[in-house]
Amino acid sequence: MSTTATTSVASTTSVASVASWDDLVAAALLGTERRTPPVAPRPGQDAPSALLDAAALSTVRRRAGLRPAPARPLPGRAPEDPRPALPTAARSRLALLLADRSAPGRGGPRSAPDLAELLPQWLALANHHGYRVPDALLPALLDAARARTDLRPEALTLGGPRALWLARLNPDWKFALRGAAGRAPTPLPEPSDVDAAPDDEQRLWEEGLFAERVSLLASARHRDPAAGLALLSGTWSTERAEDRLMFLDSLRDDLSPSDEPFLEQALSDRSRNVRATAAELLSALPGSALAARMAERSRGCVALTTDEPTAGERIAVRPPDECDSGMQRDGIVAKPPSGRGKRSWWLGQLVEATPLDRWSEWFGGRTPAEIVALPVTDGWQADLHAAWCRAAVRQRSAEWCRALLGTPAVAPVTAGEAAPAAWRDPAKLLSALPARERAEWVAEFIASHGLSDAFRLLGVCTVPWAEPLGRAVVDALDIARDAGSYPWSFSGVMGLAERCLDPSQADRLEVLTAIPDETEGAAPGAGGYWAEAFQRLVGTLRLRAAMQAELAPA
Repeated sequence: MSTTATTSVASTTSVASVASWDDLVAAALLGTERRTPPVAPRPGQDAPSALLDAAALSTVRRRAGLRPAPARPLPGRAPEDPRPALPTAARSRLALLLADRSAPGRGGPRSAPDLAELLPQWLALANHHGYRVPDALLPALLDAARARTDLRPEALTLGGPRALWLARLNPDWKFALRGAAGRAPTPLPEPSDVDAAPDDEQRLWEEGLFAERVSLLASARHRDPAAGLALLSGTWSTERAEDRLMFLDSLRDDLSPSDEPFLEQALSDRSRNVRATAAELLSALPGSALAARMAERSRGCVALTTDEPTAGERIAVRPPDECDSGMQRDGIVAKPPSGRGKRSWWLGQLVEATPLDRWSEWFGGRTPAEIVALPVTDGWQADLHAAWCRAAVRQRSAEWCRALLGTPAVAPVTAGEAAPAAWRDPAKLLSALPARERAEWVAEFIASHGLSDAFRLLGVCTVPWAEPLGRAVVDALDIARDAGSYPWSFSGVMGLAERCLDPSQADRLEVLTAIPDETEGAAPGAGGYWAEAFQRLVGTLRLRAAMQAELAPA
């Protein structure tokens, strides 16, 4: 390039850098004949060409976005992920699910499956088989998890160590570095050097990101509960209160009597939430000293009485008169919520922390069903039974849950009510029963009461729904359609059915996709809506079956 040309370009560049973008746009819109461009043409160049050159230079400068600066150090190499890669068909399916999630809206017919609602199930199934996400799809997966918090545990598990590595490079994905309650930990590879492994774990525990530390603690506890607890004990006093709470909660899955000394120490923690969680964990250990202290207090408040011989035996309740310092140290919250009496609030906390087998011991060897059937004096039945419900769920006692649930056909309250207004919460009680028994109870409840009160109960049943639950749900939907009910009133149940019915039921449901004849009194157009809903149900079940086949190991 000649000296003259170089000087001209430099001159244009200098002028373009001074002229504002708004001035350049204004000159282009009005025309160079009506407004003189804010740039000087080079020799032999007309004004329009000079304006376009200046605009081009300004565009490049704007797109660069940053002032020149020293280059940052390159990021370290991404960690290896030894898990197997996704099968080709499953990889294509994940790309489709992630692309559909980012679409501005559902452009297909109403009878088409909602791919966004299938993404959580796909992620869970892929993690069940132990796959890792393809590197090229990691950004889209992290974007999906950023937008939907319900995806984060499964998405971060599938992403593995490379997802955390990538999240460090983009502030939009910083949620992955904070960890999340309930996140399934990524399994740690078995160390090849046994002697070096403890040092590596200790370094990661002391220097790692919070999400990495939570994952490490959960993995260590699952492998060796005592070693995991020792890891936590070493830094417990220096951890932040919110971190102590998260770490303490991670002990729940592998809780054992050997954890009692540590939990007893946590009862004196500075944080009220940490103290309450420690007390809850200790009360889940029936042989703990805290459980014994709670039992002794409960025995003084609840007893069997025969003061009225003609009325038979009853349960007499005398709630505590005060909440002393010992009760508060053991996790009893002194201040009740708004609208709740102090004494009933304290009584409920004592009873729910008492080992359930003590009641049979104190009440003459009666079974849970016989104890629940006993009358309670002075209107304390709702509070006492509600506390027993919470204790049954916390201590995972199937026998007590059965007794408190009763038979679904004669359920005294609807499933949507909550304690203390109702003395039991069926959804929580069902969670402690075996999956098959759970499904059978809910199926009978639906047959007796319909779908209106069953939504919460369906949410605690194992997926896919075992028979006869699936059949009961479909039969109830079919009955609602024949009765001319509004289909959108059952959209929530229909959505659950799409995700929870056994995919093998698709062919059996094909007959329901036809548009039924309009009946007298039916909602206008309801038949067409029902047909579309069942078409979408069948299509979704078939798509789920295809997803399962694509993810199945070869």
